[in-house]
Amino acid sequence: MGLIMNTRTKRCIIDIVLFVILIVIDRVTKLWAVNTLRDSDSIPIIKNIIEFHYLPNGNTGAAFGILAGHKVLFLVIAAVVVAVIAYLVYNMPSDAKFKPIEILLVFIAAGGTGNMIDRFIQDYVIDFIYISCINFPIFNVADMYVSICTIILAFIMLFKLKEDDYNTLEKAVIAPFKKSRPDS
Repeated sequence: MGLIMNTRTKRCIIDIVLFVILIVIDRVTKLWAVNTLRDSDSIPIIKNIIEFHYLPNGNTGAAFGILAGHKVLFLVIAAVVVAVIAYLVYNMPSDAKFKPIEILLVFIAAGGTGNMIDRFIQDYVIDFIYISCINFPIFNVADMYVSICTIILAFIMLFKLKEDDYNTLEKAVIAPFKKSRPDS
């Protein structure tokens, strides 16, 4: 007799596997950057547009280096955000229309965790992707997960979901709190 799993358990396993794969991709690219780019010149990907360029001493701040040197603050914020996302993903309705939101949240959590691992291990985030044509701040794969997926998520939330979808999300996310609180 085989193991019978409910839909939520299957979804959680798939989400955890995706989360781990995304973190591995981020870690591998960062290790590659350290080993290949640290003591070398930039490597153009598309000449005068995008290149791999190792940021010496990494990024100790948030996006664009703001609040540099506040490691503990960033670790706490990242941990809280990842925990909230894990809660949201776990309680996400199983309707197919919510699957893109679930996947985007997993990408965002993986990006936050990838950079959190960097901060924990070496006190800075390894950045190595540079869009030279617009002199954009150097970033990494985890940053792309967070930035791109947050934009797509905002687009879905603003333009794709209907009022009934918001009601369904609210019930799925708020209902577990109401069940766990003793009535006064």
